[in-house]
Amino acid sequence: MPTINLFNTCCMDFMRGLPDKAFDLAIVDPPYGIGGGSYGINDGRAKAKVTLERLGKADYDVIRPDSAYFKELRRVSKSQIIWGGNHFADLLPASPSWVVWDKEIAAGLSLSACELAWTNIGGRVAMYKQMWAGMWRKGEMAGRSPYGERIHPNQKPVALYRWLLKNYAKPGQRILDTHGGSMSIAIACDIEGFDLTLCEIDKDYFEAGKKRLADHQSAPRLFVPEALSHPVQTSLYDQP
Repeated sequence: MPTINLFNTCCMDFMRGLPDKAFDLAIVDPPYGIGGGSYGINDGRAKAKVTLERLGKADYDVIRPDSAYFKELRRVSKSQIIWGGNHFADLLPASPSWVVWDKEIAAGLSLSACELAWTNIGGRVAMYKQMWAGMWRKGEMAGRSPYGERIHPNQKPVALYRWLLKNYAKPGQRILDTHGGSMSIAIACDIEGFDLTLCEIDKDYFEAGKKRLADHQSAPRLFVPEALSHPVQTSLYDQP
């Protein structure tokens, strides 16, 4: 069984106490600084049966991390996958390696059609597809979910993180997440067998995510759904 360590703490304080290259791979989704929390967590079912009133916090995602965060992240991990990399282009080195998450959003909607993750792995651009926009969500958010209800305004699908682990991580590697949020990555690591260390500074998100993981771990393991969409990377650009 993988070891999953969850810490309700500031990731900067945590990383400052780590030696260089303590983790093999960091997969992180820090605040982009675009006010994502103001969108709330309404998924078309009148707040989605959320147990904590403060989960849709208007002050979430207002300030993005500064250069010190990325310096520490790259110090304590050998490789990184950073969601929202387009919002941090001025703080990250140039890289030919990006992940494109195609949300399969219908034409005419005002939401972003894709999310981008910067990475220093692979030397290519790869694409993952899964519908995920507002109330239109394919997979675990549709009907009865094996991974629980939506608990975070910027919650990503477990299947996305499983795909990242299968395509970018190697067996036995140690994974770091500095902004745990809904802890979808924790469920993915539990399924795929990766040791994970996760930080989440917000007490409400931390407790809700911890419960979500516990609910997943206590459920019968007779069948675990395969990750949605492509089982391997779709390479759009390869370096010579």
